Amino acid sequence: MTSIIRRNQSLKTIFRNPKDSFFNSTLKPYRTPQAPYRVLNQKPFSTHSSKFPEYEMPTVTWGVVQGRKEKLVSRVIISDYLKSIGVIPDELEELELPSTVEVMRERVEFLQKIGLTVDDMNEYPLMLGCSVRKNIIPVLTYLEKIGLQRSKLGEFIKIYPQCLHTSVVVELVPVIKFLRGLDVEKQDIGYVLMKYPELLGFKLEGTMSTSVAYLVSIGVNPRDVGPMVTQYPYFLGMRVGTTIKPLVDYLVSLGVPKKILARMLEKRAYLLGYDLEETVKPNVNCLLSFGLKKDTLPSVIAQFPQILGLPLKAKLSSQQYFFNLKLKIDPDGFARVIEKMPQIVSLHQHVIMKPVEFLVGRGFSTADVAKMIVKCPQLVALQVGLMKNSYYFFKSDMGRPMEELLDFPDYFTYSLESRIKPRYQRLQNKGMRCSLGWFLNCSDQRFEERLYGDYIEPESSGPSFCMGGKLELPGNEIVSEEEDESEDETLYRRTVSL
Repeated sequence: MTSIIRRNQSLKTIFRNPKDSFFNSTLKPYRTPQAPYRVLNQKPFSTHSSKFPEYEMPTVTWGVVQGRKEKLVSRVIISDYLKSIGVIPDELEELELPSTVEVMRERVEFLQKIGLTVDDMNEYPLMLGCSVRKNIIPVLTYLEKIGLQRSKLGEFIKIYPQCLHTSVVVELVPVIKFLRGLDVEKQDIGYVLMKYPELLGFKLEGTMSTSVAYLVSIGVNPRDVGPMVTQYPYFLGMRVGTTIKPLVDYLVSLGVPKKILARMLEKRAYLLGYDLEETVKPNVNCLLSFGLKKDTLPSVIAQFPQILGLPLKAKLSSQQYFFNLKLKIDPDGFARVIEKMPQIVSLHQHVIMKPVEFLVGRGFSTADVAKMIVKCPQLVALQVGLMKNSYYFFKSDMGRPMEELLDFPDYFTYSLESRIKPRYQRLQNKGMRCSLGWFLNCSDQRFEERLYGDYIEPESSGPSFCMGGKLELPGNEIVSEEEDESEDETLYRRTVSL
């Protein structure tokens, strides 16, 4: 009872003296705290922070715990600051912002130090919602660790700022492990990511895995997937059903064997980037409209796959006009030239004229030169110096008539030192005389067989590419399935070596 009376007396005393210290300490008007946050020691985060101060930890982190009214006031202050430096904060309305303008200022300054501008921030304002300590520094440090140059990190963030929201352990590390599992060299990881930063946002069990699995299923060597990714990483983001498979099916329908197509993709993965409807099909139709035979298309594509992605109509029109005007080769002859050497569509006209002028200067008529080019289009891509050496050997040492060059212009395409001279010397020692094609247009093994044979084997044409991908060898009525595979490989090596 006594304690209750004492409490009532103390309360009466408080209400009688409103200037008491209790009210002075508890009912003071609210003032914005001057330094409510905990200041961190500036410790470098990167191993090389002494040289690069932009990797030092921020002096402020997030701010203080505020009530609703204080948060609204802070948001207004931060928005005014962003507007004052040129950043439009409209997209940040739904985003949680730091409680003090000092934290936001430090974020802006950090992003500017790594090379980003106010325009870049306006392109993707959500990057301002990333904590320097918790998001930006860990991501940049990891990117540098896997091979991106520090000087290019700003450029990387410009291209793919969404990576600042990612978790290093949960999202970035698994993607890098996946790329290494595809045999992408460690030193190439940075190059691949700079080329296609969006890779960091893909799910491993999604598009990347299915595109790789499909390519392996059509014959691509798994060990070549890594170099393919390094050359053209964009195919990892392509859908099999809508992009890759339709292109593969169309090329196979033209007669390109899957095995050869797989070798083409291994060496030129960028073929997967050609749009089927807008580029590939129109270019195939263009080739047919210029007189190429349909059964030659597989050979044309295997020799020069880039022809599927060129602005073909303009190039063919220009070259056809040039061949007709300067070389007196009619459109039908031009079509035969493209069938044998499709690279001519991209060959500069002044390069073509140099071998032509050399042949005309050696006494061949324009009509004869046109016939030689139709027979052997590779003539127009030869170096004149090599042609001179071969021609002088033909005239001085071999002493043969010019008509033989007209019949076999391929003579100029063989190496003088490694094939023409040694084989001609062997013929001289044996006292044999034969046509140019008979002793030049064959392998070393076949030449030995011919040299020691009791008869001169008649000349025959080389392998031919047919619809459906079957390879027919002259003189062989039956070719087994096992032989088909090795012959396809041989044909591919011959055509692509051009």
